[in-house]
Amino acid sequence: MRVGLVLGAGGVVGASWLIGALEALQDEAGWSPSDAEAIVGTSAGAVVGALTASGMPPAYMAAYVAGHEVDEIADAAARAGEGHDRIDEALAMARSAEQNGSRPDGSGYRLARAMPPIGPGSWRLALRTLVQPQRHSPAAMMCGWLPRGFVRTDPISELIEAFVPGDWPEHDSFWAVAADYSTGKRVAFGRDDAPPATVSEAVAASCAIPAFYHPVKVDGRRYVDGGICSPSNLDLLRDADLDLVVCLNPMSSLAQVSGGSPGDRMAALLRAFAGRRLGYEARKLRETGKKVLMLQPGADDVKVMGFNMMSGSRRVQVTQTALKSTALALRRIRVRDDSVLPRRTRRASAAPRRAGAAKRKRRAA
Repeated sequence: MRVGLVLGAGGVVGASWLIGALEALQDEAGWSPSDAEAIVGTSAGAVVGALTASGMPPAYMAAYVAGHEVDEIADAAARAGEGHDRIDEALAMARSAEQNGSRPDGSGYRLARAMPPIGPGSWRLALRTLVQPQRHSPAAMMCGWLPRGFVRTDPISELIEAFVPGDWPEHDSFWAVAADYSTGKRVAFGRDDAPPATVSEAVAASCAIPAFYHPVKVDGRRYVDGGICSPSNLDLLRDADLDLVVCLNPMSSLAQVSGGSPGDRMAALLRAFAGRRLGYEARKLRETGKKVLMLQPGADDVKVMGFNMMSGSRRVQVTQTALKSTALALRRIRVRDDSVLPRRTRRASAAPRRAGAAKRKRRAA
């Protein structure tokens, strides 16, 4: 089975949900996300996607988010008999960063050195959306008129540089989706038709939320968050040679949330819009004969995630809730139709056996 993996946008909170959901997917299906034939990430999904493409297991990411030291994570992996060269190299780079007094997590905020953000951030995009509104999403139409962002994306780049060795992950098809700030056109960095970029540049561009982050310049052009084109960009895999596409989308939900604060009600409307877009893109893939597995936050997840998707205070709780809720969702799917679950991979299925063997050796000792 040839499987594609799509990781949607969602800010700091969305990234935490993705990590928990990916860990549940690996535990329940026995399938390693790093073994996906294609990995497409947008915004927060680009960060998690780059780490996944480099071979980093979701459990490592969850441990790092929870505040465990890199040496702790490496020691636990060694005791379980896990790990390979790419992971060891990435952990060594992260350990070096910690020893230098920094712990990159992508959540720091630094002001960009630029003129004050007054007026539309991109006059070209604003005028294009006026002349041809039917060719742009509502988010892209708004993006051009919003003022330019004022926060640098350096912390995101530093996180990727700490964990992803080299200029690009050793993966045949990892794409980080951004939007051209002048045209609104979707760009999938990593594809043959995209401008050349390092993985840290591509991921930072994919995460550059309009009016918040300063646009990222790559090869002479400015780029912003790929989420203005689509929260998931699932349809990028429409023509790919795949049997199944697994999509994790933090920005949508099937949960019916009523009441709450005005912010909660606004979040519910945004999730409903993202869900309609996701359903439309999934239909385009199914028309080509592909199976699509969509995993979205449930009611418990939505309560914990809240309205502010850039809040770093709930990361651990969101990850833990996503692990539980996604595991339950996958068990229900297995009972109903297990043909939409990715098949167990050798690496993922071997890990529990290695862990069990290590435990037996410790007991014998």
